[in-house]
Amino acid sequence: MAQTREMETEAVNADSFLDIVASVVSIMIILFMMTGLKIKNTPVELAAGGKGDSPHLCEAPFGPFRQMGTVPFSPGAALTGDLAAEQAMREEVLKTARQVQDVQRQAILRQQERDMLATAVAAILRQTQGKEQEVSVRSQQDSDVDRGILDARLRLSDLESQRRTIESAPAAPVQIESYPTPLSRAVEGHEIHFQLRRGRLALIPLDTLIEELKTDLEHKLYKLRDLPEMTETVGPEGGFRMRYSVERVDTPPEEAIKTRHGGSYVKLMRWTLIPSSDDLGETLDGALREDSRFHQVLGNPRTKDSTITIWVYPDSFDAFRTLRKELYRAGFPVAARPLPEGKPIAGSPEGSKSAAE
Repeated sequence: MAQTREMETEAVNADSFLDIVASVVSIMIILFMMTGLKIKNTPVELAAGGKGDSPHLCEAPFGPFRQMGTVPFSPGAALTGDLAAEQAMREEVLKTARQVQDVQRQAILRQQERDMLATAVAAILRQTQGKEQEVSVRSQQDSDVDRGILDARLRLSDLESQRRTIESAPAAPVQIESYPTPLSRAVEGHEIHFQLRRGRLALIPLDTLIEELKTDLEHKLYKLRDLPEMTETVGPEGGFRMRYSVERVDTPPEEAIKTRHGGSYVKLMRWTLIPSSDDLGETLDGALREDSRFHQVLGNPRTKDSTITIWVYPDSFDAFRTLRKELYRAGFPVAARPLPEGKPIAGSPEGSKSAAE
């Protein structure tokens, strides 16, 4: 039984086929040109009638034509025509090649022109976008200026309305506050100290801290035998600590001889209060209540003849005015000790005394 074999075929490659065709055509052109050159260089002898004819020429084939007096076939004329056609073909090929080159040059020039135009268009677009952005920014600025002018006009109109209202309204009576002692004087008696900061009033146990300072100094006095000065801290009491500095003062020999008293003594240089918190004490509203710590201190019989000294910071000046009215109403002289923000409460033997009103 015959078996059928399947023929395996490969896909035809178009590029290979075109290469083969081009090779064949090239070979045919070369053969054609070689044949033409060979025919051109081959000598041609034509048979002619008469006595001078060469005897070696074949007369039989041309005999009948010689009798007719004509030659029907002329190889020279055919070659001349072929050469002319070949020359014309060459000139046509060269002309076509030159035209192709001209077209290519024109295409390159057109491409360059298109690139230049594209670059110019891109530059113009960028300039246009920049101008549009500048115009947009200027428009926004003009809009902001217009809104500012409109707001200013509205505020001016409101102020004019308020001015007319104030001018047409009757003048309010001026209340003059009088204080028991309008002239201040240095405090000579006992003082009760308060700190007024951030709207909070805190009692300063200054007397207690001074007593602790004296006791602590007695226990540490031996340090001044080897040191000219020392700094120590006592407390805390009522939310405050006290840092103090003392120095040893030696009596000069001249003065010791003159007074017959020599030796050394201790001198307090300075003391500084250090609060344990920024929110010490009571708020102003809380301090003005009857059951507040502030009123308990004022109600103590031992504070009856005391001066109330308030160390006040800039953020609590308004609260101080309110507190001062309350103290005047209760009959206490008030001494204010204003302090700049950040500066602690401090004192020294060379410091000034409080001035009470």
